[in-house]
Amino acid sequence: MIPEKLKKGDEIRVISPAKSLAIVAPEQQDLAVERLNQAGFNVTFSTYARESSDFISNSVHHRVADIHDAFSDPHVKAILTTLGGYDSNQLLSHLDFDLLQKNPKIFCGYSDITALSNTIYKKTGLVTYSGPHFSSFGMEEGIGYTFDHFIKVFTEKERHSIHPAGDWSDDRWYLNQQERQFHSNPGYEVFHEGVAEGISIGGNLCTLNLLQGTEFMPSLMDSILFLEDDLLSDPSTFDRDLQSLIHQPGFNGVRGMVIGRFQKESNMDDATLLQILKSKEELELMPIIYNASFGHTTPIFTFPIGGKVRMEANKQSPTIELLEY
Repeated sequence: MIPEKLKKGDEIRVISPAKSLAIVAPEQQDLAVERLNQAGFNVTFSTYARESSDFISNSVHHRVADIHDAFSDPHVKAILTTLGGYDSNQLLSHLDFDLLQKNPKIFCGYSDITALSNTIYKKTGLVTYSGPHFSSFGMEEGIGYTFDHFIKVFTEKERHSIHPAGDWSDDRWYLNQQERQFHSNPGYEVFHEGVAEGISIGGNLCTLNLLQGTEFMPSLMDSILFLEDDLLSDPSTFDRDLQSLIHQPGFNGVRGMVIGRFQKESNMDDATLLQILKSKEELELMPIIYNASFGHTTPIFTFPIGGKVRMEANKQSPTIELLEY
């Protein structure tokens, strides 16, 4: 079930199912609203989007209420999360999936939001999206690639080729917008060659793994896994998290894998990643692309959770294409 694409004048609702909008600098909020307004959209905020909390996140019931309100409001055409966090999975057993299924619309975010986007797809069949948060658009420089892919995915229907970003950054831009460091991006890398088509599943690996053994875990059969992790995941943690996913029912039906670029503080370099991948016999015949432009470095592309994608892991010209999204 693919939600309707956005048109000029459509309303985008910002919600905070993880960390609150209260921690985002006012000038960054203003810039994000300005960017989306200039693209032709109307930005509104949920009742509890800015609610402040002394705990990790705000009240479960307030966060759930904002999700339900956004889905049930006929004026809202897309739902954009503020940013990530640690405990979106608290909300899963409280969601009214019948309500969500009856009111399909765009739902986008990444990192901790992986728990919500994969669960909503599993429980309702609604295609959701791993892509920028609302707060991402408060970035002054280096946002062009992210914004272009966001607009294309949510306004167009034809096949969409995802090309690597020209450069990348791994700085704390939200603390210092002036002193940014950008690095040239050599493009996608290939571990195993091959061509695959399948259903795109995944996002942040350690968050996706929170769904294991629950009713909220999506099927891995006939899938192409998009996996990334943040600076809290060092090589040994990523290794065991990936192994845990490999042990899941249906992993033998995974058709391919796309791995996002790692943050510098994770201490994951290409040689270490390749050593980890080589240690998994289950991956021996699987097409795998790595250093893709998504995850916790910037910029990032938007991809569907539950959409149809095609990947060609060719060392001369690797490609990723969105077929149905």
